[in-house]
Amino acid sequence: MSPAHHTPRRSAALTTLVCLTLALVTGCTSHAAEPPPPSRSPTHSPTAPASAGSPGSPGSPGSPGADQPAAPTQVAIPSIGVTSSLMPLGLNADGTVEVPPAEQGMTAGWYTGSAIPGDRGAAVLIGHNDTRFGRAVFHDLKKIRKGADIVVRNEQGQATHFTVTGTESVSKKAFPTKRVYGRTDDRALRLITCDGAFDAQGHPVDNLIVYATVR
Repeated sequence: MSPAHHTPRRSAALTTLVCLTLALVTGCTSHAAEPPPPSRSPTHSPTAPASAGSPGSPGSPGSPGADQPAAPTQVAIPSIGVTSSLMPLGLNADGTVEVPPAEQGMTAGWYTGSAIPGDRGAAVLIGHNDTRFGRAVFHDLKKIRKGADIVVRNEQGQATHFTVTGTESVSKKAFPTKRVYGRTDDRALRLITCDGAFDAQGHPVDNLIVYATVR
């Protein structure tokens, strides 16, 4: 399942996000390149202001420095047995957010236009549910429960613990863009994957969103 395609774009005063096909667009990753069975990947295309604490221009993670925290490199969710390295996800040529390649379905990604995990703002991690190669990294994300621990490590080896505050399954046609990508003073984390049944074109119709905040 490829993560929904969001498409963050720049407006005069702020960065607009057009998430993977989750919100405005239906689908998971680029199905044109993926033969059946269909992959379950989050594909949203929201338009919302960039989160507070965003590390600069979307698609290009900043290098660690005095005022630039180290980029995240690993996510672990002990309660559902998930441990994955994190690949940076930028923007596609059409302005949608990238998703991990199907052949790397067991690897989650961090959208570099969102906040760095642990910083103020909403950090967004995207992972497939399933791909044509089989089950993927967030296959069991639906089993996560409120209060669960999510650990994100950065390239300097520092760990930030997040506590799950809630989950929701939403139609990709009604993706809560502002709630997921909007500005927030919290040190928040969102995990996104595909969910629900398939439509006539073989695309998952829903997205699963996990909300968490720093402990």
